[in-house]
Amino acid sequence: MSHRKFRAPRHGSLGFLPRKRTKHHRGKIRAFPRDDASKPVHMTAFMGYKAGMTHIVREVDRPGAKLHKKEVVEAVTIIETPPLAVVGLVGYVETPTGLRALATVWAHNLSEEFLRRLYKNWYRAKKKAFTNYAKKYADAKGKESIAADIKRITDYCSVIRVIAHTQIRKVNLRQKKAHVMEIQVNGGTVAEKVAFAQNLFEKKVAVSSVFEQDEMIDALAVTKGKGFEGVTTRWGVTRLPRKTHKGLRKVACIGAWHPAAVKFTVPRAGQNGYHHRTEINKKIYRIGAAGTNNGSTEFDLTQKSITPMGGFPHYGVVNEDFIMIKGACPGVKKRVITLRKSLLTQTKRSALEKITLKFIDTSSKFGHGRFQTVEEKAKFLGPLKQK
Repeated sequence: MSHRKFRAPRHGSLGFLPRKRTKHHRGKIRAFPRDDASKPVHMTAFMGYKAGMTHIVREVDRPGAKLHKKEVVEAVTIIETPPLAVVGLVGYVETPTGLRALATVWAHNLSEEFLRRLYKNWYRAKKKAFTNYAKKYADAKGKESIAADIKRITDYCSVIRVIAHTQIRKVNLRQKKAHVMEIQVNGGTVAEKVAFAQNLFEKKVAVSSVFEQDEMIDALAVTKGKGFEGVTTRWGVTRLPRKTHKGLRKVACIGAWHPAAVKFTVPRAGQNGYHHRTEINKKIYRIGAAGTNNGSTEFDLTQKSITPMGGFPHYGVVNEDFIMIKGACPGVKKRVITLRKSLLTQTKRSALEKITLKFIDTSSKFGHGRFQTVEEKAKFLGPLKQK
């Protein structure tokens, strides 16, 4: 029998306990970037839908590095980001126990996508939500109460957040309910924040007005669910020797005789995946506008859209604005991804590097794609037999 050490680092992190299915499907922002009154007023987050992955070719611009001026191939994720619709604003006051919502002001006209989120069964519902609130905009007394709420928010609140929802009808999913979230407004004075938020009521906010090219952002989402899994897959523990009785993908000893209990630190089988996760420092390689020629580059002038031939598997065609980030991000295709501005001050050279894309791959992701466009395929194959 070979010699082995008696001590080793534990398998799997205890920082993510309990490993169970998350309560919320949408990535929840637990901390917004720190406010800086010297900066102009801006929103700090956005929402999009994961379309899929592809790869790009770019030239590294990092003087002194071995890769400087050399071409590299990198994996990227495409997230479709139709403009958000702003429907309200909330003011928070700081208390010794945390933030407390003081007042909420809603817009006059609220879309059906947003109202569907308030009901379990839209078909059978009476659809009366916000009908009384909308009447406030019709008479003078109601307008006074709205103005009074806005004045209270301006006078007493220190944190201002807008209530925004996705335009889910613009993305070809089966779902009709919009995803709703509060997005903090940072920069400027409180009065400027309130005026900024109120000015956005019933308007659409594009992703290009929130994020910039080459910016580092964070992705918050729910990971792909794997169901009930054993300890070897779930925790990465070592397999036991081949001749082990009653199976080898197990934990050999789950604890001492006393205390006569299994400690929470011992790896056990159970739910794997569908956990809420935040991944930081995703670099934006491109913010693409909706259109037909958003997949070409300065070096590759082929007229093509970002959607690969045959569409993104399990997603389809990207028709709206999109954001391209380096590497992977949590979640399956079609899942809503919350994108947040970075909480950190970025100083690394890789974070500050300017990205110039040379080529974006749009070959089929369903099999071994050879052709970048339909025209290229037709030109290569020539005339085909008529059916």
